[in-house]
Amino acid sequence: MSAAEGPLVVGVDTSTQSTKALVVDAATGRVVASGQAPHTVSSGAGRESDPRQWWDALGEALAQCGDAAREAAAVSVGGQQHGLVTLDAQGEPVRPALLWNDVRSAPQARRLIDELGGAKTWAERTGSVPSASFTVTKWAWLTEHEPDAARAVKAVRLPHDYLTERLTGEGTTDRGDVSGTGWWASGTEEYDEGILARVGLDPALLPRVVRPGEVAGTVRDGHGLPFAKGTLVAAGTGDNAAAALGLGLRPGVPVMSLGTSGTVYAVSQRRPADPTGTVAGFADARGDWLPLACTLNCTLAVDRVAALLNLDREAVEPGSGVTLLPFLDGERTPNLPHSSGLLHGLRHDTTAGQLLQAAYDGAVHSLLGALDLVLDADADPSAPLLLIGGGARGAAWQQTVRRLSGRPVQIPEARELVALGAAAQAAGLLTGEDAAAVARRWNTAAGPVLDAVERDGATLERITGVLSDAAPLLERDASSR
Repeated sequence: MSAAEGPLVVGVDTSTQSTKALVVDAATGRVVASGQAPHTVSSGAGRESDPRQWWDALGEALAQCGDAAREAAAVSVGGQQHGLVTLDAQGEPVRPALLWNDVRSAPQARRLIDELGGAKTWAERTGSVPSASFTVTKWAWLTEHEPDAARAVKAVRLPHDYLTERLTGEGTTDRGDVSGTGWWASGTEEYDEGILARVGLDPALLPRVVRPGEVAGTVRDGHGLPFAKGTLVAAGTGDNAAAALGLGLRPGVPVMSLGTSGTVYAVSQRRPADPTGTVAGFADARGDWLPLACTLNCTLAVDRVAALLNLDREAVEPGSGVTLLPFLDGERTPNLPHSSGLLHGLRHDTTAGQLLQAAYDGAVHSLLGALDLVLDADADPSAPLLLIGGGARGAAWQQTVRRLSGRPVQIPEARELVALGAAAQAAGLLTGEDAAAVARRWNTAAGPVLDAVERDGATLERITGVLSDAAPLLERDASSR
């Protein structure tokens, strides 16, 4: 391994399933070492993880990086959004974290929307209409269902906040991640005390919001990780905002991320406020905005369908008029938290490969339905769609997105964009650069472009029709059936 040209930085991605760490040369963007360690997530009605697992996984991932991690001059953490981390007076978790894909708080989401003036008021106030994914609904659920636990809470954090605080000893967050809580006012960029009062959450329990480019703190003694005391720690951010940094994203360029969840987003200089709730009006990590739509069911749901059919995930076949809505975990876009998967149009001659293709179509349909709402009206409709995430490497995902979008599709060669974005954020502390400009200097978005093909409007219309007709069934709570 050749010597680095500049100082080394560490970028961390603490996601739903694992923690990844990259050691990156701040001068060139070259990844000089990497590591990864898994988490466990509960199954059943809830989706929970012990935050201490994230810390242990970070230590294991950094150990895999070897000596390079010890030379890092700065570190930043990107993390899964929305998760509710509750800590006691000693900084220990009161209970496992409620993750973004835990939809038990759907009743609380509906009630909060009604109690605070309806969807339009929420969108204008916070930039988003809260769904069961949002942290504010999870806190409301906790106070209602586990009041003793709620009373024991002395600090409320998001997943990336938890790791950053264990590094620095200071409670901090950033505008990108806090904009997904539901208790941050996007117009004033401050905590909304009215919403906090409504859900009974003391503002003193919340972290300080660090400004873009500001140092969140320095690594303290006794952390057990390979960082030297005094190593700079950046603000960190939510995973989608970190990926936007990792791409060096400019306004108006559309992104589709195919992972455990699916997302579509673009950087905008206009503060979003979608009263339908389809688009979440998130902030980005730089000072702009990141309107975003998210689905709960993406690669894991399609892989589950492939497993049920005993097929390789690439074994799709064209044809048939079958529709499969892969809403295996409930769904956020469209907002159907109690839904389950639905199959329509099955015939004697339908093949297993056609069923699998229908699962891909159903997953991509949900994302493309929100894309026009995410993009500003003056965005270039012919611009390539950047396809990222684990699914972006799969031919079946690529061809499905091309066919249903009618757009050219670009596949960035850089992997682990969340961790790369965090690394760019850390590098910006050292160089004084904007983090997105750092990523552009690293040329992280470079990759092959797949030409546009004719858009398959018939399939999109068929899926839309089935979804509309089945809505009354999908909206019903399974426990009431």
